[in-house]
Amino acid sequence: MKIYKPTTPGRRGMTGIDYSVLTKKRPEKALVRGLKKSGGRNHAGTITVRFRGGGNKTKYRFVDFRQDKIDIPARVQAIEYDPNRTAFIALVSYFDGEKRYILAPKNLVAGNEIITSQKAPLNIGNRMMLKNIPPGTEVHNVEMVPGKGGQLVRSAGSAAQILAHDAGMTTLRMPSSEIRKVKETSFASIGALSNSEQRMVNLGKAGRKRWLGRKPHNRGTSMNPVDHPHGGGEGRTGVGLKYPKTPWGKHARGVKTRKKSRSSKFIIQRRTK
Repeated sequence: MKIYKPTTPGRRGMTGIDYSVLTKKRPEKALVRGLKKSGGRNHAGTITVRFRGGGNKTKYRFVDFRQDKIDIPARVQAIEYDPNRTAFIALVSYFDGEKRYILAPKNLVAGNEIITSQKAPLNIGNRMMLKNIPPGTEVHNVEMVPGKGGQLVRSAGSAAQILAHDAGMTTLRMPSSEIRKVKETSFASIGALSNSEQRMVNLGKAGRKRWLGRKPHNRGTSMNPVDHPHGGGEGRTGVGLKYPKTPWGKHARGVKTRKKSRSSKFIIQRRTK
């Protein structure tokens, strides 16, 4: 964690990520393309997601979530920053000459050798089937459907823990504390993801939020009644309703927003937070 000196009011309390662990190089040109921002607008130009817009220009890095080059070793060339995700990414060069970006786990450094195999050594960065990973091991970039690519546990510092193997399924404790089952033939990568301090960063000033493409989030109580159900009243007044509402009159707190899906039947215990 990088702590700034309070030279200005905005710098007081400001913290940042220590990027000294990254390799000093430009992104791999063949694995990068331009990225156009929507500003929260749809094809007709109407704002469908509020409080988005602006931000620094970024380029998209093609990250390989499948890592489907089985039994071909690869060497880590660099650990790099990715503006489109919280975790760092690693540039790996396979022994057949191909280069790809993958999610960088914690303690992976340039020069390390990794491999994807059904059963591989239990080293940081290696990827293998869940059934061959012993209980208690931390994993990331977990597949929900075998062969589809990692969909679970992809944010900075996160890791799922393997609890048990039984009847063709593997039980995982997710970072959210949810306990669920995944097919044991799904692949997962060993270790927790990098940049674990990302969640503790204090932006320090509003302008830094604008650099990330986030516009000011206005409170409903500061609006007029025509603009929000919480609006109106003399001075600073409360909501004045039985329950807080969204701008469209729906319940705003204590409502489950998770949609039911076919994978919900594999959830053993819901998250507690």
